[in-house]
Amino acid sequence: MRRLFPVTDETTPNASAGSGPVAGREWSLAELAAAYAYPDAGPGGSTPWLRGNMVSTLDGAAQHEGRSQPISCAADMRVFGTLRALADVVVVGAETVRQEGYRPARARAEFAEARAAAGQGPAPAIAVISASLDLDFGLPLFTSPLVPTLVLTGAAAPADRVAEAERAGARVVVAGDGAGVDPARAVGALAGLGHTRLLTEGGPRLLGQLVAAGVLDELCLTISPMLTAGDAQRIAGGPAVAVPRRFELVSLLEEDGFLFSRYRRPRG
Repeated sequence: MRRLFPVTDETTPNASAGSGPVAGREWSLAELAAAYAYPDAGPGGSTPWLRGNMVSTLDGAAQHEGRSQPISCAADMRVFGTLRALADVVVVGAETVRQEGYRPARARAEFAEARAAAGQGPAPAIAVISASLDLDFGLPLFTSPLVPTLVLTGAAAPADRVAEAERAGARVVVAGDGAGVDPARAVGALAGLGHTRLLTEGGPRLLGQLVAAGVLDELCLTISPMLTAGDAQRIAGGPAVAVPRRFELVSLLEEDGFLFSRYRRPRG
């Protein structure tokens, strides 16, 4: 993995145009973690930062045959694992849980010391966004995670499904007045639980809702050197924004033709 565009984000330790790992060798996980470090959480450590991580082909497909894995690669999975290891919680939509066969996040020995130093648990919690709670609560994601899975839903969610989720061991968090979840309330609710380093892995519908609500702070986008054609979803769907929102390029990395870009919302 080599750096194409230097990290200039002041939140990344020791970053400068001439710094960074040497090209021509695989970056260590510690080097990746430094390159993707979260910004400071602000006074009292209570300001949340929501980062998205997605992959897209050259022609804009976020999936192939309903899954992202076919357009990914080993380097993308290293970044994926690093971003998870840095996060307090991984926010994901119910449809992605169903399609991708989501499992609990696992503890990784390589990050254990860093997570402990940051006051984090052994692994990030998974937070599932669902209005209907049409989920299989018998899955390991709910019955045997290292950290209890969160289910974010609206106040009008079916009471029997809420009860089933809680019986399975999930923690249900209300983040909306109706059936659905309000993205801003979801971010606030997670921060209220002490989760300020937020990561979302989609899917496209959820990412689109977060973009439209103006709560996405950063996007880590892997550009896969593949073409799929067809009618696959883009990385973000759902409601359109009135005016396109511009993000700033923070860094650009490359390996084997895959580009690993990182953009953030302008500050101020």
